[in-house]
This record gives sequence, structure tokens and C-alpha cells, in this order.
Amino acid sequence: MDAFSSKDMALKAQKKILSSMATRSSVQMFIDDTTSEILDELYHVSKQYSGNKSEAQKVIKNLIKIAVKIGVLFRNNRFSTEELVVAQDFKKKLHQGAMTAISFYEVDFTFDKAVMSELLSSCRDLLLKLVNTHLTPKSHNRINHVFNHYSDPQLLTQLYEPGGPFRPNLTNICRGLNKLVEDGTI
Repeated sequence: MDAFSSKDMALKAQKKILSSMATRSSVQMFIDDTTSEILDELYHVSKQYSGNKSEAQKVIKNLIKIAVKIGVLFRNNRFSTEELVVAQDFKKKLHQGAMTAISFYEVDFTFDKAVMSELLSSCRDLLLKLVNTHLTPKSHNRINHVFNHYSDPQLLTQLYEPGGPFRPNLTNICRGLNKLVEDGTI
């Protein structure tokens, strides 16, 4: 018997189209203004930290592609009951990470790069577990690229340096995270 499914084919087409549309202008259709502002700040931090505009763009583009693909999978009810438990664990860990990031920002000299790096690595591992059977190895590499980039202890240390060059970016990131937490988005 032929295992063709038009629903599966439509889902693949959606993921493919959306991944190719993950440009700055089209992001507005899929990502709210607050998240977009956070992504802009993350881009500026990455660009200034790495000194490489194309690398900074690639990290953000990968982040957007992954977010859009997971959104498509979720809206199409592709996750099993067990995977939805992993998704809830991911959301809790992401919330914990946001609260920790905000706390480290609000109270100078409390930043602990090991704690922040571990939170981001845990988020990465949960996300990889969630999408393990749904996304290609290329998408798994995108997830690793994004989380490995932002969990870099040196980047985090510079980001949280009181009076450092990234302080205005961190202020805007934490302001956005606060709004997303208050809204219940994360």
C-alpha cells in the first residue's frame, strides 16, 4: 500500500516555504513586536561580539526558522502526548531562563555564567528532544548553532558586564523578556 499523505505533503511544503521566508521583513507576520525587538537586540549583540555581520544574521535567521517550524508543527497537532510533555518542560525551562536573565540584569554582580550557560544548554537539549523525529538533521544543526552561540560563557560575561558595551542591549532584551513573562508568552 502506498504511504502517500496529502496532509504530510502539505506540512512539508509549509515548513519549506516558511523556512525560506525567514527574512527580516516577513518575520513580522509570525513574530510579535516584542519578540522582534528582542531578536534585533540579540542580532546587535552577536554582530558586535563576533565582529561578523553575516554570522550574526545567520544565527538570528536560524532562530527564526526553528521557531516558525515548531509553530507549524504545533498548529498542525504533530506532537504526541509524550512530546507535548517535553514541550511543557521546554516552556518551563525557557521561563526559568528568562526570569534568571532578568534577575541577573536587575541585581548587579549576581551574574553567574555557568548558571546561564547551563539553562540555555538545557533548553537546547529539550528542544532537540521535542523535534527529534519531526525535523531534519539540518534543523537540528540550526538549533545547536543558535544555542551554542548564545550559551558561550564569554559572550554571556560581556553581555552582563555592568557598564559594559552591551548594557543598553541587555536593558532592551530584559525589558522585552519582562513583557513576554507578564503577558504569559514565556
